[in-house]
Amino acid sequence: MKEFFVTATDTDAGKTFVSCALIHALTDKKMKVATFKPISAGCELVNGQLINEDAKLLSQFSNAEQSIAHINPIAFKDPIAPHIAAKKENKKLTITDIEQHYSFVKDLNADVIIVEGAGGWRLPLGPFQKEAITPNSKDDTKEGYQFLSDFVQRSQLDVILIINMKLGCLNHALLTFETIKSDGLNCIAWIANSASSEPMNNLIDNIKELEQLLPIPKIAQFDFFPNEDEEGNEITFNEKIQHAANQIKLEPLLS
Repeated sequence: MKEFFVTATDTDAGKTFVSCALIHALTDKKMKVATFKPISAGCELVNGQLINEDAKLLSQFSNAEQSIAHINPIAFKDPIAPHIAAKKENKKLTITDIEQHYSFVKDLNADVIIVEGAGGWRLPLGPFQKEAITPNSKDDTKEGYQFLSDFVQRSQLDVILIINMKLGCLNHALLTFETIKSDGLNCIAWIANSASSEPMNNLIDNIKELEQLLPIPKIAQFDFFPNEDEEGNEITFNEKIQHAANQIKLEPLLS
């Protein structure tokens, strides 16, 4: 079983779009693909259930017969940082809970699992109590902080980095890559994604720089996908995903 965590240089970098394209490319290879988005914020209440649009899109492309709740077990209505949303509802986010939900996904015995993060690499989950470092301390606990990246570390997932091609992306990409590596994880590939309709100046030059600076393969490069073609005909989301999936080089992920 291959397990990948999709992260990005920042929020709104196109993680869901890329994750859907990856799933589509893999299912085209006749693979069973499960997906997991452990935490989301910004959901709609539908028949008493909080539905996140990203999780809904992921469910449309995976072929492991998962429910929305199975894909996205921790969801909040307000479109704010998840740990703040949890605090407002007097809830706590824990790595243990995320791991338990992920175990259900692993039980599906899929060929590949695509796990989509939230925000960037260091998504805060909030404070927690841990054992003190000093032996025989009167106060045997102290406060620490936990991040979604802690779950990736403990699960030893391979990481795919989505780089939002905009001003500042070189710095964001290098800092994110270096942090992933310092966390002891394998960042195995990156994807250049033009998430905004506003084109980046010197896009080609920036991509060439990233190809030199990052010692991992670039497996795709996506231009911005408009909602209409040059003749004014609508381009559906599924059509965009199909086009993107055809551009992904899967070999570095599956070798």
